[in-house]
Amino acid sequence: MAEAAWSTDTGEAVYCSRDPVRNLRLRVHLQRITSSNYLHYQPAAQAGKDLIDLATFRPPSTASGHRPDEDEEEEAVIGWQEKLFSQFEVDLYQNEAACQSPLDHQYRQEILKLEDSDGRKNRRIFTYTDSDRFTNLEEHCQKMTTAASEMPSFLVERMANVRRRRQDRQGMEGGILKSRIVTWEPSEEFVRNNHVINTPLQTMYIMADLGPYGKLGYKKYEHVLCTLKVDSNGVITVKPDFTGLKGPYRIETGEKPELWKYTIDNVSSLAQPEEEEREQRVFKDLCGRHREYLSSLVGTDLETTVPGALRLFVNGEVVSAQGYEYDNLYVHFFVELPTTNWSSPAFQQLSGITQTCATKSLGMAAYFSYPFTFEASFLHEDESAGALPEWPVLYCEARSLDFWQRYRVEGYGAVVLPATPGAHTLRVSTWRPLELGTVAELRRFFIGGSLELEDLSYVRIPGTFKGERLSHFGLHTETTGSVTFHLHCLQQSRAFMESSSLRKRMRSVLDRLEGFSQQSSIHNVLEAFRRARRRMQEARESLPQDLVSPSGAMVR
Repeated sequence: MAEAAWSTDTGEAVYCSRDPVRNLRLRVHLQRITSSNYLHYQPAAQAGKDLIDLATFRPPSTASGHRPDEDEEEEAVIGWQEKLFSQFEVDLYQNEAACQSPLDHQYRQEILKLEDSDGRKNRRIFTYTDSDRFTNLEEHCQKMTTAASEMPSFLVERMANVRRRRQDRQGMEGGILKSRIVTWEPSEEFVRNNHVINTPLQTMYIMADLGPYGKLGYKKYEHVLCTLKVDSNGVITVKPDFTGLKGPYRIETGEKPELWKYTIDNVSSLAQPEEEEREQRVFKDLCGRHREYLSSLVGTDLETTVPGALRLFVNGEVVSAQGYEYDNLYVHFFVELPTTNWSSPAFQQLSGITQTCATKSLGMAAYFSYPFTFEASFLHEDESAGALPEWPVLYCEARSLDFWQRYRVEGYGAVVLPATPGAHTLRVSTWRPLELGTVAELRRFFIGGSLELEDLSYVRIPGTFKGERLSHFGLHTETTGSVTFHLHCLQQSRAFMESSSLRKRMRSVLDRLEGFSQQSSIHNVLEAFRRARRRMQEARESLPQDLVSPSGAMVR
């Protein structure tokens, strides 16, 4: 009778357990559903006997002394790294000449003890432990996608040859651990295991011998029922997953069509309440000792800021640049500190340059992932209402390299650093000076030269500018691409932990610092409105008096 619902999801499942893996117990149930031996041909002379009742049919006994129906169904409870011998191993290790390693001789002794006692309890279900030399072919043929025509990459082929097994420590001679710093003649296995990030694993296979009656013990009939992998972090990988409420798994043999079903259940014993309480106490004690250890490493003498000062820490990343005309991009950036009340350590570098990134096709984003960090201090001295604090500015310059290693300017940009702590993503739009005419574009394409700014801070308002008006009149520009930054800002001040009047004064300073960008934008809008109103007044004054009414409005 066929199953109503088969489980077709044979992917692996990952579990994390703090309990020792030696307490793991699995119950495997294997059963034959159909057999070609049952459906043999009956002579036509026996009328009414051409149909076979599978419920009452029993095949004849085999020469080995056991009935075939004894192999129809089998169940075994298996512990972690528990060795169950197959018929092939029993026949192999009974011959002493086949034993070559100490493990083979150990298996031979265990098999002889089983033969002297009641014999093996298992017939079809057996195991391969981590000490055995068995490796499933799936470890060498791992697929990264579900595509049928997937071609393995170089990394997949290299990783397929790495058996991540736990390596026992060796080299103890006379109680002294001998370690070789330099290996002059490394083997291929040594190179594979030491050039890959390799987490030690212990592996165990639960197998089944699905051979026909009287043909147990042949390697070609061995099938993997379940693969278990456990690493040093307590992560357990089961493939396929425990059956649970799902339907059983199925196996179809190829030579003579036969259908088998099997289930895998976790039957590990649950911990008693007393054991759980004791385990919780041990973990609490361990966590407490680890916390004390970390506190001893950090210490209590944390560096604090002076009263009335604010320290700014920025951990940033130049993520990408996109939208530029040419390829082979790199970004030059620096941070400008306001000249008033701002300072940085003497060893601090406030500028940097990324590596050159070449994209696969023109127009794609160039990804740098270039990290940088800097520290600055702000000392607030003037707390009057009219004193508006300034904030550091991040300037960036995108450039490109041509075939002859000559560079072009792709764009300039600037952005004010965020005044609030936390994570921020900034996309800085850039522009470049434009020289009119076809000759200039030809020169830029063939020679590589282009117009540049002598002072990069001219993108915004230079810090050295002391005048009232900064004119950009006559400068032709062109909008180009943009540069993306990831910034993680941290602020440190005594005002965050003190509860004195200094905290109130500092809070007002921080409020103004957080709102200075909004105040600056409002100031720009008001200034533009005043300029427009002044132009309207000048235009009105230039008109004839007869066109202006006494109220100031123009009349026809």
